[in-house]
Amino acid sequence: MNGRNGRSRIIAPAGRTEWQNWGRTVRIRPERIEAPGSIPELQRAVASAAASGQRVKAVGAGHSFTGIAEAPGLLLELGRLQGLLGVDAERGQVRLLAGTRLHQIPELLAPHGLAMPNLGDIDRQSIAGAISTGTHGTGAAFGGLSTQVVGLTLVQPDGGLLTLDAGDPLLPAVALSLGALGVIAEVTLQCVPAFVLRAEERSEPLADVLEALTERVKGTDHFEFYWFPHTDRAATKANTRLPGTAPRKPLPALGRWVDESLLSNTVFRATCAAGTLAPATVPPVNRIAARLLGGREYADFSPHVFTQRRTVRFREMEYALPADLLPSAFEALQQLIQESRWRISFPVEVRWAAGDDRWLSTAHGRDTAYIAVHRYYREDPAEYFDAVEEVMLAHGGRPHWGKMHSLDAAALEQRYPRFGDFQAVRDRLDPERVFANPYLDRVLGK
Repeated sequence: MNGRNGRSRIIAPAGRTEWQNWGRTVRIRPERIEAPGSIPELQRAVASAAASGQRVKAVGAGHSFTGIAEAPGLLLELGRLQGLLGVDAERGQVRLLAGTRLHQIPELLAPHGLAMPNLGDIDRQSIAGAISTGTHGTGAAFGGLSTQVVGLTLVQPDGGLLTLDAGDPLLPAVALSLGALGVIAEVTLQCVPAFVLRAEERSEPLADVLEALTERVKGTDHFEFYWFPHTDRAATKANTRLPGTAPRKPLPALGRWVDESLLSNTVFRATCAAGTLAPATVPPVNRIAARLLGGREYADFSPHVFTQRRTVRFREMEYALPADLLPSAFEALQQLIQESRWRISFPVEVRWAAGDDRWLSTAHGRDTAYIAVHRYYREDPAEYFDAVEEVMLAHGGRPHWGKMHSLDAAALEQRYPRFGDFQAVRDRLDPERVFANPYLDRVLGK
C-alpha cells in the first residue's frame, strides 16, 4: 500500500519541465509540478496553490487525447498515490487511492476473490482519470467505469475533504466530473466475484455482422467489432461471462506475443508508418490485416481477456450514439470514407454500453453504442475527424470527454439533460474555478 506517508515531491518549479500526454496532442509547461506522497500532502498542495491564485489540475497516466488534464498552474502527478485502502468483503466493495492504475487493480483484488465488473481494452489509466473522463468497456448490459463508483473523496479548493457515499445525491455528478469539482483522493468501487471470460475472436464478412447485429449485441455479454476501412470484413470479439471456477484455457504465451506484440503493435506500427509515406499501400494492407485478426478462442480471468497491450501511438475521436441509431450512423461513416480520398490505416471500433444515471456520462439516460475513429499520431486527423464528427452529431452523438472533438458548452448543454444541474454543483463547489483549464473553459464554460 502506498500514499499514506511521504512528503510531496516538487518536481518542477517555474515552468522548467514540459508535460505531454500519451497521444502527443497536448504539451504544456506548468508553473509547478508536484507529486504528493499522501492525501494530507495532496490537500496542502491544493490549498497552497488555490490561495496563491494558481489553477490546479491532477494527472494520472495522461491517456486522454483532449486537454482535460492540461495544467497551466499547478500540475499534480498522482503516481505516488496508489494502492488498496480497504475491502468490505460482505458488500464486495474496495477503496483505492486515486492514482492506482487499472492494470494494478486485478492483482489487488485477487486475494479477495473480486473483480471489476467491466473494463475497457486499455488499462494504463489511473482509476481517477478513467472514471473522470467516462472510460467504458463494451456490453449492452454494462455501464462505464463510473457506474462502479459507490463512494468518493474529493479535495476541495481550501484543502478540505468532501466524502460521498452511494446514497449521496451528488454522487452521480461527482463520479464523472471531468476533474471540474475537485481533485479525487480516493475511490470506492462496487466489485463482483472474480469471473472467467470465454473469448471468441473472428474475422467475418462485414455484411454478416451487420445483418445479425441486434441479436449478437443483446445475446452476448460483451460484443464489439472492428471494421477495417477499404475492406468488406470485420474483426469481431464476443466475450461470455463464466463463474470464477470455470475451466480456463489461457492463450499460449508465444501465441499471445505473436498476436498482441508482434502483429498488433510492432508490425502494425511499421505499416502505419509506411502508410503515412505511401497512402496507396493502406487498402491492401488493411485487407490482409482484416483476415489475419481473429480465429482464436480462449478462456481466462476477466482482466486478461478485457484488456490488450497497445504501444502504437494514435489520436482518437469517439462518439456515443443512441444504440438504435448505430446502423444508420455506421452506414453514413462507410459512405463518407468510400467517397473520400483518405486512406485510413486504423480500424473503426464499435462498442456498446447500458444507459446510466451519471449526469455527464455519454450513456446518460439511454442505451448507447460507440463509434471510435483513429489516426496514426504522425498523420493529421483534422479532415477525417471533422467529417466523422458531423455524421455523429447528426445522429444525436455525444463526444467522449477524453478524446478529440470540437464541441463547446453551448453545444454540449443541448445533449445532456443534467448539464445545468452539473453547472450549479460546480458553482457551489468551485466558484473561483480553481480546477478549471482551457479545455474545461470550452466544454463547461467559465
